Amino acid sequence: MFTAALSVDPTSQRAMALIAPIRTLAKAAGGPDTLIGGATAQQRDLHVAAARDDRVIVPLILIVVMLVLGLLLRSLVAPVLLVATVIFSYAAALGAGAFAFSHILGYAGEDPSLILFSFLFLVALGCDYNIFLMARAREESASGDTRGGMLRALSVTGAVITSAGIVLAGTFSALASLPLVAFAEVGLVIAFGVLLDTFLVRTVLVPALVMDLDKRVWWPSALSGRREG
Repeated sequence: MFTAALSVDPTSQRAMALIAPIRTLAKAAGGPDTLIGGATAQQRDLHVAAARDDRVIVPLILIVVMLVLGLLLRSLVAPVLLVATVIFSYAAALGAGAFAFSHILGYAGEDPSLILFSFLFLVALGCDYNIFLMARAREESASGDTRGGMLRALSVTGAVITSAGIVLAGTFSALASLPLVAFAEVGLVIAFGVLLDTFLVRTVLVPALVMDLDKRVWWPSALSGRREG
């Protein structure tokens, strides 16, 4: 066993970038069973594993959500529209969180698990709100009046969605009081994302897009060609 110290900050990105070439040289000298450990190597491995999870799990979640929404709404257009709004909400929350962490709270960086954990929670919560709103909108649009059906669905489910969003945002924001930076980052991003989803996406953006597409949002179900009556 040999102990070596890096000449750069062991917690920096530059230090983690050195781990791969060091491992290559060490294995070339000591054989394939040679291992490089330490805090920097562990942190680098954590980042690599988190990036791999993001590439694999995120698309799988989106596919499953699309299938569930498609079966529920019996449409191909509506699930694409709703998933796009969820991604928009998540990206906005993540960007706002990154700005706050760097320029307001002074954190050194984001935890590797932030992307996946915040995505899981925001997609799950966003899909719940989508289901509440769009399932009722489909029922109200049975007569062929999609725009009127959306307005009626919004008036009926709006209070429930808003109340649930406020409660959930307050719950997740409590994580920011913990002394662990990872929990604080996840809590702040999710709380902001839930509020954004509640007061902007589900209240303004989704109804506006559905009313703009009108009955085409239900394609290819029979409801997409039904006339008002």
